[in-house]
Amino acid sequence: MNLFYKHATCLLITLSFISITYAQTAKIKGTVIEKGNKPVEAATVLLLHLPDSVKSGIQITDEKGRYQFENIRPGQYLIKVAAINYHRVSSQLFKVEKTAVSVPEIMLEQQINTLKEVSISYKQAVIAEKSDRTVVDVEQMNTTGDDALEVLKKAPGIHLDKDENIVMKGRTGVNVMIDGKMSYMTGTDLTAYLKSLPADVISKIELMSSPPSSFDAAGSAGIINIKLKRNKMKGMNGNLNLGAGYGKYPKANGGINLNYNTGKLSTYMRVNTGYSNSYNRLVLNRTIDNTQMDLVNLWRPITKSVGYTVGADYFLNDRHTFGIIVNGAENPYTTDGYSNSVSYDAQHNITEKVNSKNPQKNTSGNYAYNLNYRFQIDTSGRVLGVDADYVSYNNSRNEHYINTYYRADNSVIGDPVQLRNSGSGAVSIYSFKLDYVHPFSKTFKAEAGLKTSWVSTQNDVRFDSLKTTGWINAINRTNTFLYNEHINATYITATKSFKSLELKGGLRAEQTLGNGTSSSTNTLINRKYWQLFPTFFATWKVDTSNTLNAKYARRINRPNYSNLNPFTLYSDPYTAIQGNPLLLPELSNNIELTYSYKNFRVLSLNYSRTTDVINPVIYQNDQTKESISIEQNLGSSTNIYIATGSPFNLFKWWNTNNEVSMAYDAVKSPVQGTQYNSSKVSWSASTENTFTLPKDYQLTLAAAYGSPSVSGLGRTLSYSQIDFGAKKIFMHKKATIAFKLRDIFDTAKYRTLLKYNNVNTYWQNEWESRRFSLSFSYKFGNMKIKTARDRKTGTTEEQGRVSN
Repeated sequence: MNLFYKHATCLLITLSFISITYAQTAKIKGTVIEKGNKPVEAATVLLLHLPDSVKSGIQITDEKGRYQFENIRPGQYLIKVAAINYHRVSSQLFKVEKTAVSVPEIMLEQQINTLKEVSISYKQAVIAEKSDRTVVDVEQMNTTGDDALEVLKKAPGIHLDKDENIVMKGRTGVNVMIDGKMSYMTGTDLTAYLKSLPADVISKIELMSSPPSSFDAAGSAGIINIKLKRNKMKGMNGNLNLGAGYGKYPKANGGINLNYNTGKLSTYMRVNTGYSNSYNRLVLNRTIDNTQMDLVNLWRPITKSVGYTVGADYFLNDRHTFGIIVNGAENPYTTDGYSNSVSYDAQHNITEKVNSKNPQKNTSGNYAYNLNYRFQIDTSGRVLGVDADYVSYNNSRNEHYINTYYRADNSVIGDPVQLRNSGSGAVSIYSFKLDYVHPFSKTFKAEAGLKTSWVSTQNDVRFDSLKTTGWINAINRTNTFLYNEHINATYITATKSFKSLELKGGLRAEQTLGNGTSSSTNTLINRKYWQLFPTFFATWKVDTSNTLNAKYARRINRPNYSNLNPFTLYSDPYTAIQGNPLLLPELSNNIELTYSYKNFRVLSLNYSRTTDVINPVIYQNDQTKESISIEQNLGSSTNIYIATGSPFNLFKWWNTNNEVSMAYDAVKSPVQGTQYNSSKVSWSASTENTFTLPKDYQLTLAAAYGSPSVSGLGRTLSYSQIDFGAKKIFMHKKATIAFKLRDIFDTAKYRTLLKYNNVNTYWQNEWESRRFSLSFSYKFGNMKIKTARDRKTGTTEEQGRVSN
């Protein structure tokens, strides 16, 4: 903490010095017009400080063509003006001293475009390789009618796994941010939100497989930041979307996105709701000595969800901006679960059967608050940012287990065994962070920051067993788990640009203090450790077409809070999961090399080595036939990933997005006292083809294939999928109706083999991969928009470790 207070004191001294010199400023105002003295509304006015041409401010003209810059320090300046359908214009040089400056009227001249010069064609995606991230310009992609999840699938190196979780460059565990702030959702909640977010509101996607030091070091796969569009002119705009689908059961969703800008105040609101009646089927075939057990689990969750985001930015003047963001989501769901297990002897004769019913009524929800402040210290580009966050997660479970045992002749063995569970969980996160940017010149910039966070978790499980006297508490199945964690972090980065080379390096230090207790096992957790996380990035623009990019980052992946809970939870009489309070964080070193020709990614090579790998290990009791999955630290894993492919136009009416990748995965670790070594080379390919037809019709055909691969202690079998889609754009390109049929041949099943020590299991997971959907989207209001103000809140890493 001494380091934290030391940095905070330095920042306060800096702010005090700024306040002394801050009064020596002036105001600049002026008007933009066209011929006939008609004011030009929504023109972009850029104020440049000379002689170094540093941007000192940017404004948008009002309905009378007026603009105004406040708190400008003395010096020499130039104004540049740009507007749609007008030629760009620069003002004469002028000097600012201590009095207000009125810039002479700036007149714009309209651009004359004849109809013959106008052509409508699909532009390929602009993919820019920056030193520390890949930026995809979604506004130049053909995404009308798509949702955010479908847009992500088109980004280079992005795939979805069996549960539609995001996989980036062959690695899972991606943190998703919206406008620089955490999405506040994980798993199915995040997937549902991305599906409800129309592509029309997305401006850019930033892919950071090796994020810079200004971001939390957590997350082995990196960060994706989705930047949304926001209102540029005064007034309101928005998007409305509705959808329905059917797999084995019906689904529906709807949402609205609104932006409203008054000039000084910019507000936005997003509300999404959904209904999902879904289906899952898990098949387990276990070989135990000379016997076999076949287990089939069916569960049918019905979810009614609602999520919202409300935010506002108040621009006090050109230098001071205050913001507030409120997020929330509620996901009540009921589940009808069924399980049927059959045991066979060596001659494959039935020896025993167990039927289980597990009706559930559960809820999960979260809400979050973010207060932020941005201070443009002076015209040189020095900026101070402050964020304060509070996030709360909660869930409750009410379950009833009814287990009926049968002999081989189907006669019942005794009375059914009944258990019920009333459980709850809560996570609270507090965070505060400071970020400071200091440009020393046009080509050299440094950044520094501090962050501190506090996390408090509580998980309660109470099982009751039905006896002849009524419901009796099952002490061996009841537990309260408490865990508290405090993380302090500080970082510094430096960026230096040369003529064709950009270098960026950084170092982040994180201190972790954690303690936890379990009432049933009397387990105590006491964690105290700190780590250093260096990063390095280099981008060489060989010429206007060829770019080489290199990245290095050290990352950490701390255990989910629930994985530290040592209590055992059964999903059926023979299958259970158990946490591990001795889990250590896994550490990885990642190296990436990328070569791009214009917007085409010719080659991407990634190398990652992870130690203390967190992975579930199955402990099987051959006598009771129980299998308990416990998260443990394995030795090490290695991943090498090579890929090529990007979207491009074969013809004006045919756009194709293709990717071919190859991976080498290896795991080396002692498992239950025996050395386990597994490695395999795998490959995958995907293609998506969009055909633009007359009268604004479009057809899409996509296919994907993945070969067998290594995943943890399992060997995953191959998968394949073919999708078809059609859409129609109408109402002056404001409305879209789209139809999609996913996994036409119902081949997208997740299959894996687990074989180590006495474990020999075949696992097959099926879900509603074959389904169709019909969606409608409509955009309204003033559609002249810009990217939202980027906010990176202080609870990114902590929220990624919350699991429902």
